[in-house]
Amino acid sequence: MTAPLPNFSIDLTGQTAIVTGASSGLGLRFAKVLAAAGAKVALTARRVERLEELAAEIRKAGGTAAPFALDVTDAGQLKAIVPQVEAELGVPTILVNNAGIPDAQWATKMSTDLIDGVLDTNVRAPWILSCEVARRLIEVNSPGRIVNISSAGAFNYRGQGAALYSVSKAAVIRMTEALAVEWARFNINVNAIAPGAFASEMMDGMLSRMGDITKGFPRGRLGDPSQLDSSLLYFCSPSSDFVTGTYVRVDDGQHPR
Repeated sequence: MTAPLPNFSIDLTGQTAIVTGASSGLGLRFAKVLAAAGAKVALTARRVERLEELAAEIRKAGGTAAPFALDVTDAGQLKAIVPQVEAELGVPTILVNNAGIPDAQWATKMSTDLIDGVLDTNVRAPWILSCEVARRLIEVNSPGRIVNISSAGAFNYRGQGAALYSVSKAAVIRMTEALAVEWARFNINVNAIAPGAFASEMMDGMLSRMGDITKGFPRGRLGDPSQLDSSLLYFCSPSSDFVTGTYVRVDDGQHPR
């Protein structure tokens, strides 16, 4: 086998990507990054007006994007989104399971509705959508890339509330490992990113409740979403062809090992 030097590319020309939770925060950044690398991006979330604004911004920059309304807690919508995207942008070959919610509650004080909401959003949704994308890729005999967004909280919980969030994000890691094994023979790579505390709309809510959490971090700072660009592109691009079933922690040393 002869490979160029260096054997590295982040060119996503010809690829179609679905990003969940693209209306704000990390998902919004992920959508822009994938479009800038050449992918056609399906922007999905409940807040369609925000998606339309983002699509216009991406198009103005020379990229291709289209908004799609999607409530990830609705299994019917999850099953319908792949053919919808295919009809407008082509068969989805990249999936970024980004949508997620925190719980910010003591385990014994969580309502059943909140428990269901966290598990439906953080665990059931990425499972169903990953399966829908993989099923279509297998049908058309195409390789693909699935990137699940977990959290550094999957590996560390300090007992200050949000235990279920930690559990749900740990489940995402195991989901990544298991589906990677099942789909490796179809050339579908499944990997995960586990971010620490990054500036986002969700983080704003946490800071309003807990105060300045950065004082306890080794470098005393939140991450900027742009600091996830390289990890995202690596997992979505040809450069990670031999990488599946793993994860990368991008947390600036915020969480104890």
